[in-house]
Amino acid sequence: MRAMPEIKLIAGRGIEGDRYMIGREEGFYSHKPEEGRQVTLFEIETLVALKRDHNIELGPEEHRRNVTTVGVPLTHLVGRKFWLGETLLEATRLSIPCRHIEEITGKAIFDPLINRSGLNCRILQGGVVRIGDTMRNFQ
Repeated sequence: MRAMPEIKLIAGRGIEGDRYMIGREEGFYSHKPEEGRQVTLFEIETLVALKRDHNIELGPEEHRRNVTTVGVPLTHLVGRKFWLGETLLEATRLSIPCRHIEEITGKAIFDPLINRSGLNCRILQGGVVRIGDTMRNFQ
């Protein structure tokens, strides 16, 4: 994935145009079953802290399948439904980084990221997510 001003999330399938969705996935997660494709939310503050504290900069291709949020701590959302822009998501679990990410990127990011996880989410209602969209409680 690359940085984009907006993306389209499709319920049960993932990010429109992502290789996971269009069937060209190859790699570590290729054969891992999921209940519909999920998207991972990731705090922009984490990327800033990695660069500031560890001089590690991740390119967009190194954290694909992710939607970056701003100013929203994510860990408290596990098990909850919420709106992000016009999409309805359900947080299923924290996405703790795996050591194989270090092999893929060639960067020692496991230890710095271990206390800064992402959030895996099921896409319940798809739609467009734009830069600056806010999270809202599901009611």
